[in-house]
Amino acid sequence: MNPTPSPALLTTLVFSLALLLYVAVKFWLASRQMRAVAAHRAAVPAEFAGTIGLAAHQRAADYTIAKLRFGLLELLLAAAVLLGWTLLGGLDALNGALLGAVGPRPLAQPLALLVVFALVNGAIDIPGALYHTFVIEQRFGFNTMSWRLWLIDLLKTALVSTVIGVPLAALVLWLMQATGTLWWLWTWGAWMGFSLLMLVLYPTVIAPLFNRFEPLRDDALTERVTRLMARCGFAAQGLFVMDGSRRSAHANAYFTGFGAAKRVVFFDTLLQQLSPPEVEAVLAHELGHFRHRHIVKRIAVLFAVSLAGLALLGWLAERPWFYSGLGVTPNLPPQMGGAVPNHALALLLFMLVVPVFSFFLSPLMAALSRRHEFEADAYAVRQASAQDLGNALVKLYKDNASTLTPDPLYVRFYYSHPPASERIARLGARVLPV
Repeated sequence: MNPTPSPALLTTLVFSLALLLYVAVKFWLASRQMRAVAAHRAAVPAEFAGTIGLAAHQRAADYTIAKLRFGLLELLLAAAVLLGWTLLGGLDALNGALLGAVGPRPLAQPLALLVVFALVNGAIDIPGALYHTFVIEQRFGFNTMSWRLWLIDLLKTALVSTVIGVPLAALVLWLMQATGTLWWLWTWGAWMGFSLLMLVLYPTVIAPLFNRFEPLRDDALTERVTRLMARCGFAAQGLFVMDGSRRSAHANAYFTGFGAAKRVVFFDTLLQQLSPPEVEAVLAHELGHFRHRHIVKRIAVLFAVSLAGLALLGWLAERPWFYSGLGVTPNLPPQMGGAVPNHALALLLFMLVVPVFSFFLSPLMAALSRRHEFEADAYAVRQASAQDLGNALVKLYKDNASTLTPDPLYVRFYYSHPPASERIARLGARVLPV
């Protein structure tokens, strides 16, 4: 009679199988997407034949395939790094090294572990970020960032992350150690408070560290947008233009902030690409998200998922097999409490492992997001012109080199916005050549 596998061994097996399935499914989906895009590269889809030229269509196909191919290499690297941190003992070794260097201080050593882990992971990501920006984006004419600006952004990001992240991590670790078995509930409350605070601080404190935001100076467009917002019952602190062209040729518009701190932000590239009526239609779409309370609903989902995740982590942190099954020493050493759970390791393991499992729920979240986009489109055509919104969407798809022929299954997993053909068909508008 075969002995029953230990919980730690079962954890190792389940994680290994899940990671293998995760990589295989992502490879399969990317392969399907590349085949679908390549198969339609030679001809513009019939519904766009009069609006987008063959050269633009083929550029979008080549851009999509280039990103997918590089994404597969990144996927393999990420899987190898994940295995290195977990089953191959990297996280356990780092924890042991910091125990020797920092000493068995209950808050300092776990905090050092989180900081060093973040630094190492960030360093691993740098080559991929460089290649994406200065090779792929450069090749297809999207990158407008200099090496100097890239380095400045990197340093600013590191500084902001340190100033905000280290005190927050220290608070979380203190709550995990000081508030007993319900530490996860206290941590959730602190995290939600921090998230709401960032909604207020980000547009006025953090974002200006990276971009210039100037008031919209086009009087005619300002009047048009102001009338639209009045019709929709929306109030904002101001209309701003962001210098997105310093970094990329991609275009966008968005709302940011919370409560009285809401702002309307246009990329300068968007204003260069679209006519005033088209800008109004795009803004009407964004207002649709607020009218349908999509932002509030997404925040509520985030809060609920965060609470469930932290509750699960609170349970797992007390199980020795969670640690040993993922390649780390289950508890703190005797001089730090012996049987006390190692909260920093539990937190890092959870952050590393959860994406492998949650990926299989992504079609549900993507479907909800696409539904919200359709609702926002429907609202926009009641407040502005369906023709202008259709024209704006086609221009944005063309200028951002978005493929018009995605694989349907890939869409179901990854697309937060509906494909161009579905959106234009829903609008019922006849788009003009761009």
